[in-house]
Amino acid sequence: MNRVEFTSVLNSLGRKRTPFLFVIDFEMEDAFASPLSEIDPKAIRYNFQGFTNVKDQSQKSRPVLDKNPISFEKYKERFDKVMIHLNRGDSFLANLTVRTELKTHLNLKELFQIAQARYKLFFKNRFIIFSPEPFIQIRNNKIFSFPMKGTIDAAFPNAREVILNDRKELSEHVTIVDLIRNDLSHVANHVEVASFRYIEEVKTSGKTLLQVSSKITGRLEGDYWSRIGDIIVTLLPAGSVSGAPKAKTLEIISNAEGEKRGFYTGVCGYFDGFTVDSAVMIRFIENIDGSLYYRSGGGITAMSQPKKEYEEAIEKIYVPVI
Repeated sequence: MNRVEFTSVLNSLGRKRTPFLFVIDFEMEDAFASPLSEIDPKAIRYNFQGFTNVKDQSQKSRPVLDKNPISFEKYKERFDKVMIHLNRGDSFLANLTVRTELKTHLNLKELFQIAQARYKLFFKNRFIIFSPEPFIQIRNNKIFSFPMKGTIDAAFPNAREVILNDRKELSEHVTIVDLIRNDLSHVANHVEVASFRYIEEVKTSGKTLLQVSSKITGRLEGDYWSRIGDIIVTLLPAGSVSGAPKAKTLEIISNAEGEKRGFYTGVCGYFDGFTVDSAVMIRFIENIDGSLYYRSGGGITAMSQPKKEYEEAIEKIYVPVI
């Protein structure tokens, strides 16, 4: 369904307090919404912080991932296109992503089963996500967002201090927090930054990563459930995976990446009749004509170094298995 149909369906289901699942792509051209009672677990499996339609089938096997990333030279061509606009002042922060061919002995459903993440989704054998990043949460008429910007290997010497004192990472995080605070102000009142730049640990099969997050809150007036679709669409695409200012930066990254993202960096989530929980669809593997591709990227600012950003994008290619 398109964006207009998606908005209408979510508003209608919300008005009836009918629990539902939703998925919408980055460009807001392709979307899915369905009452939870009609979800077939053979086609769609989800586990959002314990809210799930499948039994725990986690396995202990560790996936072997054979990565075939684009060359640094090709990445730098995209990077340079973005940097022209950053240096010109057209954008302050742009999220640049790449697609990496992936070979593994496991299929998407098996990867979903072994992955351990805050948000997991297996969608019609088209893609899986195992995302650590919430999009929005709504409960008791309050809306919450938790932007994540800044990642470092926990094994790096003094990793916590390094990531928190990195000027580039600080600039990137401040920009995203300000963007999302502004986004929330379009749908909520009394918007504020409740917590700024705290550290979370993300476990992977081979290491522990430190992720820098913030917490932003606002208050929703009236029966927000009857306008859930409007609220979600107004906030899209997610600021943490686009950039600022959002409208111009979307043009910049579209030109630099040269392809649509599709469901990658879109959002997914559920409404249980009372609360909403949702995720940004990062840590994403898609199936294209039988071949698997991992999508990854990061925020680019005027202080970014191309080699470091390239290495970060490749480092984010992992399946979180403890």
